[in-house]
Amino acid sequence: MNVYEIKTMAERLEGNRYPGRGIVIGVTPDGKKAAVAYFIMGRSVNSRNRIFTLEKDGIRTEAHDPSKMVDPHLIIYHPVREAGCGLIVTNGDQTDTIWEYLARGESWEAALRTRQFEDDGPNWTPRISGIQAGDGSYKMSILKAADPEGNACARFFYEYPATAGLGHFLHTYVCDGNPVIPTFQGEPERVAMVDDIDAFTGEIWNALDSENKISLYVRYTDLETGAVDTRLINKNK
Repeated sequence: MNVYEIKTMAERLEGNRYPGRGIVIGVTPDGKKAAVAYFIMGRSVNSRNRIFTLEKDGIRTEAHDPSKMVDPHLIIYHPVREAGCGLIVTNGDQTDTIWEYLARGESWEAALRTRQFEDDGPNWTPRISGIQAGDGSYKMSILKAADPEGNACARFFYEYPATAGLGHFLHTYVCDGNPVIPTFQGEPERVAMVDDIDAFTGEIWNALDSENKISLYVRYTDLETGAVDTRLINKNK
């Protein structure tokens, strides 16, 4: 087993009907751009009734058809927010918790120690989070149930240097499941980054299951100038 194996995002997603929500963070092969991607998927009508909308500092999830929204709990949030020269990306409202802690000079670890997995038993969906610094280095975290009953929270933190061509992929579920969806296991997966933002966006979107994918956001930031380039795709247009 090669623990340092790097796969493309297409290879990581191939044949996986439901990895859930996913975060990718890394640096392009030319070493010039910090890259972040975030996607959401859904199986229920309520989860599928969503779109990404642009905010001045990132993106927000919104109901595609507000009249069909049953419960905004856990599905309406601000997944991507700028924090100084860095960028926060998460799969829930812990984005705001992290932002607030950083704004008052505290650490992202401290912020996430006040949070735990989602209250959607029996799945106990993990809270996955990432933060990328202005130099391209980044941290990732997953908060997950420590037991099947959701009685305690296990917190895992990872820290990575900026390495040209390398990224890490963290997603909420191993795969689809019924009645319980299996929680992501192990360290964030090593993935090959791509210089061209359109090529990378297309690779991820085309590899996601066509029935369950909902939205994708990709952002490249020039490490020298700070210039930002973004792509956003919503299945519900």
